[in-house]
Amino acid sequence: MSPIAFALILTGVILNAAGQLLLKAGTNAVGHFEFHLDNVLPIGLKLAFNPYILSGMAAYGVSLVVWIMALSRVPVSIAYPMLSIGYVINAFIAWHWFGEALSLEKLAGIGLIVLGVYVITRTA
Repeated sequence: MSPIAFALILTGVILNAAGQLLLKAGTNAVGHFEFHLDNVLPIGLKLAFNPYILSGMAAYGVSLVVWIMALSRVPVSIAYPMLSIGYVINAFIAWHWFGEALSLEKLAGIGLIVLGVYVITRTA
């Protein structure tokens, strides 16, 4: 894999992870809500104009463009599994920013993901 292809994949993964984390920050700011016909408009407007939600959507949009560029250079059987790196990034940032738990089981799973991505990229 060329350095440019790797950079595109890593950039796409980081932007995708950032998008997810920003959406979570936005939902945290809006708070827990239920979807009912009477609150669709108020909740929809809160979500639509939340800066975290808007930033998360933008990150997803840019990640899509970057990801398409990466897929033009790398076989999907290599590129797609590398999206798993986003799980690792999200787990640690969610632990740090949102206080989400990082149990021994989660850490073991993260280790398996890292090992799996390593094995897949070594066979390319």
